[in-house]
Amino acid sequence: MEEDYYQILGVSRTADKAEIEKAYRRLARKYHPDLNPDDKDAKRKFQQVQRAYEVLSNPEKRKLYDRYGAAFETVGTGASGAAAGPTWRWRGSGPDVQFFEGDLEEFLRGFGGFDLGELFGFGTRQGRRSTTRRPPQPGMDRHVEIQVPFQVAVTGGQHAIHLPDEGETISVKIPPGIEDGQKLRLRGKGEPGYNGGERGDLLVTVRVMPHPFFRRKGLDLEMDLPLTIPEAALGGKVDVPTPWGTVSLTIPPGTSSGQRLRLRGQGVRTPDGRQGDLYVVAQVRLPPTLDPQAKAQLRDLQKYYTTSPRSELRW
Repeated sequence: MEEDYYQILGVSRTADKAEIEKAYRRLARKYHPDLNPDDKDAKRKFQQVQRAYEVLSNPEKRKLYDRYGAAFETVGTGASGAAAGPTWRWRGSGPDVQFFEGDLEEFLRGFGGFDLGELFGFGTRQGRRSTTRRPPQPGMDRHVEIQVPFQVAVTGGQHAIHLPDEGETISVKIPPGIEDGQKLRLRGKGEPGYNGGERGDLLVTVRVMPHPFFRRKGLDLEMDLPLTIPEAALGGKVDVPTPWGTVSLTIPPGTSSGQRLRLRGQGVRTPDGRQGDLYVVAQVRLPPTLDPQAKAQLRDLQKYYTTSPRSELRW
């Protein structure tokens, strides 16, 4: 049975971009493999959520999905994902007409470089076939857009690109630290050349999917870190996930919500050696329930506030 991407994200077919991203963040956090290491079903659902977001957050892909369903990628579309019919027109007029130009000419180039003036016999004013062979011309560049997981954009990796009209799947290397909107060029993966000319290139625009808890600002990363009241008040060491592995972070005694702690070099790392930092924003959490004794202990803490924490608030 065909998957319904709207149903997977739990949004209506009229949902806007903000609703789709909000639903993705909620579900990605719920099913993220790092948060469900022993749950294979969670991994499968996480992949479904990623795929649904990849399509519905892209206006062109969403338009095709709404029209053709999940099989839209197998429909005969161009590399850009947009269906287009041929546009034919004459070059010249009267006895000077030589050949069609437009999509039909590009189509015929893929079958040995036919010249329509030669094919239909109006290469000269007298209607004779032209004997002049056009020089080699490079093929046109093709453009595609892909969405990669946040982790791949930070640490690098491989991403598969399916070209429906070519019936080919190619792998593109994602360099570590790539930013949203950055383009990659794959030499020789564009349209075929004309009369023996070189193929064009494939230009890949990379879109980075949001992460359930990491946020990126340049080379720096930021995340919220939940802390218990004793951890925040007394200090200690807690484990913190980073793109490069789990590290131990020292929490200073008296840490308040909103306080930022820095882990040097644990942000984005680029191939040229630059490194960002990971900023951890403390978020003090209360227990879900409190018994009378715990409430009494918290009231006893009130005497240690020598000034109101809101004393600096002014209109």
